[in-house]
Amino acid sequence: MPTKKTTPVAELPALDPRVVSELAAGAHPRPHDWLGQHPVAGGHVIRAVRPLAESVTAVRADGERVALQHVADGLWQALATGAGQAYVLETSYAEGPPWTAEDPYRFVPSFGDIDLYLWGEGRHEQLWQVLGAHHRPHEDVVGTAFSVWAPHARAVRVVGDFNGWSGVGHAMRRLDDNGVWELFVPALEPGSTYKFELLTAAGDWVTRADPMARYTEVPPATASRVVASSYAWGDAEWLDARAASDPHRGAMSVYELHIGSWRPGLGYRELADQLIEYVTDLGFTHVEFLPVAEHPFGGSWGYQVTGYYAPTSRFGHPDDFKYLVDRLHGAGIGVIVDWVPAHFPKDEWALALFDGQPLYEHSDPRLGEQPDWGTLVFDFGQSQVRNFLVANALYWFEEFHVDGLRVDAVASMLYLDYSRKDGEWLPNEHGGRENLRAISFLQEVNATAYKRNPGIVMIAEESTSWPGVTRPTADGAGLGFGLKWNMGWMHDSLEYVHEDPMWRSHHHGKLTFSFVYAWSENFMLPISHDEVVHGKGSLLGKMPGDQWQKLANMRVFLAYMWAHPGKQLLFMGSEFGQPSEWSEQRGLDWWILDQPAHQGLHRMVGALNRVYRDNPAMWDQDHDPAGFEMLANDPAANVLVFTRWSASGEAIVCAINFGGNPVGPYRIPMPFAGRFDEILNTDAEEFGGSGVGNYGSVVAEDVPLGGRPASVELTLPPLAAIWLRASAA
Repeated sequence: MPTKKTTPVAELPALDPRVVSELAAGAHPRPHDWLGQHPVAGGHVIRAVRPLAESVTAVRADGERVALQHVADGLWQALATGAGQAYVLETSYAEGPPWTAEDPYRFVPSFGDIDLYLWGEGRHEQLWQVLGAHHRPHEDVVGTAFSVWAPHARAVRVVGDFNGWSGVGHAMRRLDDNGVWELFVPALEPGSTYKFELLTAAGDWVTRADPMARYTEVPPATASRVVASSYAWGDAEWLDARAASDPHRGAMSVYELHIGSWRPGLGYRELADQLIEYVTDLGFTHVEFLPVAEHPFGGSWGYQVTGYYAPTSRFGHPDDFKYLVDRLHGAGIGVIVDWVPAHFPKDEWALALFDGQPLYEHSDPRLGEQPDWGTLVFDFGQSQVRNFLVANALYWFEEFHVDGLRVDAVASMLYLDYSRKDGEWLPNEHGGRENLRAISFLQEVNATAYKRNPGIVMIAEESTSWPGVTRPTADGAGLGFGLKWNMGWMHDSLEYVHEDPMWRSHHHGKLTFSFVYAWSENFMLPISHDEVVHGKGSLLGKMPGDQWQKLANMRVFLAYMWAHPGKQLLFMGSEFGQPSEWSEQRGLDWWILDQPAHQGLHRMVGALNRVYRDNPAMWDQDHDPAGFEMLANDPAANVLVFTRWSASGEAIVCAINFGGNPVGPYRIPMPFAGRFDEILNTDAEEFGGSGVGNYGSVVAEDVPLGGRPASVELTLPPLAAIWLRASAA
């Protein structure tokens, strides 16, 4: 077998000592201009950085071996005659066998010009497909393409377990004036850990996790991981049906949960089996997860995010989270995820001062710091920062198929003086307190999300009276959300139900005030995690009276909530009357379900959801005054009676007694005469009630009352609600 010839070392022009020094240190902003293979007179020069090597040889595709000579400080070079070829580098050290590897510097950029342009304009809607780390073929090999945005950096290197956390041999090239850096590392496989090392304008090297990482180490470790997805989705039918639906006008009963403490120890895949069985039995239409994006401190519940594109690795691989969503869809359950674009933590290894200077955060602390939470605020006026966040919202919809995002802390974004004293905030250009750039961002993300993903829902946690939160963005005035949390209803109703029934008549306005503004926005009624932490106690603990009365109050309150116009959300544990305040450090009080009284509440919530879902009158006109009619508002008796109407004219009468004693015989107005079937009675014995009620059906007589053409005489059970549906017979 003939032996391939070896090309002798040729003399090449001397390099500028500064270039040599920067290349050897991995500190050159455009190392590909010098390293790799470049045409010169007589052939191609091949250069490589191999510190401490004894010899370096380029083995070309045709088998020719080209011995490189040492220039200085670990920089090697040689002349290869003839045309350029693919090659690998064989390196020998004083100890160990020779090491053969592809040269990262022989490849053209893996980041395309169109992608650079879109990112430069702040309009790359699928940003996750180009920035970050991507395992894929490039030219003639498979490896991992790295890219990162760091406009203030003088140099950037990739460090990781694949190079012993020394980035000298993996310096990235700056592609444009906007500050995108790129490097393709051949043969680097998924699972590898990495970070970016950046040389700041001040001359310091800092190490940062990848802002676009799609997988991370398990906290408290902080490195990013190369990831590739092999998940095959099975929810095409769900997505097709979603795209053809309007969730704002559909049934929406949401079970909110914190994955880590629902049943501790479950990963995404194990959670799928147990959660689906549980939620299906209770009849909720959706689950809402507290933030699943990566976060270092578990006590933040996920609201201080460091990895916006990475489902937390505490519970498994990103494909495992896809499995969870897919399985929920297969069971007919929608998925909402909490999303936190308002602020991010100051951890020095993450987004804060990413390239040595403010980048993701606003540089002025009056705009760039959130004093309430000790966090940083995104610079919503910076086009690339907006793009980062808009694409992130789309990422959860398009890569993980979630059905909705609940946007956290919207009020903190809307107001420049949020939680700030005089002198601590900067007015806008018109002298006002409105954060015009944040408003524009919210309009952009909502409009883009709805445009690209029909059938999804964007939900605002907004605690003020800001007008037009759920108005369309088309007229320039609306923020474009689909739903808004009704925080006023939540505060008023909880204050009301906390009162002893003996005194509730004096506070009746808190129960009914929400009907004054119920259609000013598209509302969701939240009894969320925020109401059962930080000394507030559990929902059961807010109720007055002895144990029977507490549970009865829970039943009537939830029935009132489900009957009230608007979608509803209930935090885990409240469905069975958890006695203790929630803590993320332990599981729920599941043991309490051994007690029959708590089993009754649990059954009642299941019945509540099933009746709700089966009757469009309870939801299809939530956002239209035509779907609601007040029949009786009697503070002295603690009684509230109203009708819910469907768009097709079906009627359900909801009669609610918040008093501690039965009321009756009690005549109430009815929308029309005829037979009405009792479809829910929260005082039923199977729910732990006293069994007072009008089981079966009642007949509304042609006896006008309260301006209505008919009425019926009932006995209303204590601390209970009765739902009556007009009989089809």
